[in-house]
This record gives sequence, structure tokens and C-alpha cells, in this order.
Amino acid sequence: MKIKLLFVLFMIINLVVVSVLINNNIDTQNQLILAYFPNVGHILPIVGTETNIFSNNMNNLEIQEKLFESGPQVIESLFSKSVDVAYVGPGPSINGFIKSDKHGIKIISNAASGGISFVSHPASNITSISDLSGKRIAAQQIGNTQDISLRTYLYENELKPVDKGGSVYILNISNSDIYTLFSKNEIDAAWVSEPWATILVRDLHGIRLLHEHDLWPEQKFSSVVLISRSDYSHNHKSTIHDLINSNMETINWINTNPNKIEMIFDEFLYDFMGHSLDEEIINVSLSNILISTDPMNSSIYTFAEHAYELGYLGRQKYDLTGIFYLALDTARMMN
Repeated sequence: MKIKLLFVLFMIINLVVVSVLINNNIDTQNQLILAYFPNVGHILPIVGTETNIFSNNMNNLEIQEKLFESGPQVIESLFSKSVDVAYVGPGPSINGFIKSDKHGIKIISNAASGGISFVSHPASNITSISDLSGKRIAAQQIGNTQDISLRTYLYENELKPVDKGGSVYILNISNSDIYTLFSKNEIDAAWVSEPWATILVRDLHGIRLLHEHDLWPEQKFSSVVLISRSDYSHNHKSTIHDLINSNMETINWINTNPNKIEMIFDEFLYDFMGHSLDEEIINVSLSNILISTDPMNSSIYTFAEHAYELGYLGRQKYDLTGIFYLALDTARMMN
């Protein structure tokens, strides 16, 4: 009798476990986990979610938003399947694609161009590239897009970081720490995205030495891309298609409602941080960014070459075949 009772209990437990697993699977299928950053460069997903353009196009799919501060953190979350799709810089996207043996990441669309600047401290006496030797320069997490651009800029001007036998000190720290050290005159310059670049200029009297877009052909380069886990884009093609359409609809909304963008971003920041930014900082930051899904894939290849030369992609020659979700012809890929 005891054996039969134990058997019945065992079967009941199994049924409960299976039911829970099935329900969890259904919940997962009806949910899209979307990652992006709380900054002006990611105004596309911010507007898309705040105006419900995304949710209205997703056939009742629940969108769960996750906010991050750096690209490498996003890639780790994608690999752990705690994120499905994300807006992130090209540097971490490329690194994630290569390190996953070309199986982990797909670039779905471009989202923004520009919005990154090199800002010096007013007491640093930096007026040109020749003044950078011996200086302390900050960028976000090592391997992210700004870090790659900063180090490449140094090498192209015959300068090296101290850890590579050179004379320039590079600090890879968060944007909030960059602000703190900049305010204390403990760093000489920073390679940062908006709105942090404008905050350093406006609030701390920083000097904008250059806009990164000035270093690129036609002043255009991909600074934010929309990516997904490869398995997610393969198994949820209709959702990815809806997301691409949502991007385009959001851009059209931004272009037809320019006076509402500052208010949306302001309310978003208040909900996220409990305070907002000065209206001028938001407007100047937005003016330095081109919101566009137009393919700028040539810049992706350039970023990959820079990352490889910095040793971020391993010793073997990399291959980006398959990194783009959509099949594009050669001419379009080089736009």
C-alpha cells in the first residue's frame, strides 16, 4: 500500500512539474525581452516603447524592457538567454558574434549614427592629438564601441596605451564614474556617448575636441544597432519582422513629431532615475545623433577590423559572414 501511495504521489508531482514547465514555456513564447541603454543614442527604442508603437505592432506580445549601462553586459545577457533582442553598439555585437563561433548574434537593423565625442577637461591643456601623451583618458568598458574608437584613434596617431608600452593612460570606467572623475579633475579627457558628452561640456566646462562622426566617410557610422540572439531570430521570424517594421514606424513618428521627443526622453529619465536632464542638454545631444535604420554596414566591417587590430577578436583572422539577419547584396552592404 505504501509503495502504491508513493507511486501516486510521484505521478502527481510529475504532472505538476510538467504543467509548470508548459506554462513557463507559453509565457516565454508570449514575451519579448528587450534591452537598451538609458541614453539619447537609444532614443529609438525609448520612443518606440514609450509611445507603445512597439507593443501595438507585436500582436499582443508582452515586451519586457531591461536597461543596461554597457554593451558587453548586454551580450552576456543574450548568451544566457535572459535577453532576446537588444540595442547596442557595433563593437560588442561583433565581439559576441565572433566569440560565439558565428552562432550567437544577428544584426537585425541599424538604429543610430554618431552621438559620440572626445571631450577634454578645461585644465588638461589638450588642444590636439599631440597633447595626449601622459594624459589620463576615460572610456566605458573595455571592448565597447567607444573604447575601440579611442584606442584606434591613438594608434592611428602613433600613440599607444600604457599597458601596450605607450604613454597614454586609459581608464575603462562607467559613465557616472567618468563624470565624477572629470568633475574632480582626475581625468584629462573622455571618449563618451550622448548625453554624457554634452553634460561634460555644459556642466563641467569640458571642451569638445571632436565629434567621432568627423572621422568617418560622409560623417556617418553605425553607433547603435538592433541585434538578436541567433536562435531567437530563427525561431521567431514574424516577431523580428514586426520589430523591423516597428523601427521604421518609430523613426517616421520621430521625424513627424520632433517637438515631442525631448518631453518623452525627459519623462523616461524621470521614471528611470527620479530626475531628468536640462532641456538644452537633451536638445544638443539629440542634434548630434542621426536616427536611421539605413544600412551602414561598411562601418561594421571597419569596426571589426579595428577590434581585430586591437586584439579583441583573437589571433585568427575573423569572418563576419552571416552576422546580418537580412540577406543583403554586396552593393547594399557597402552603403
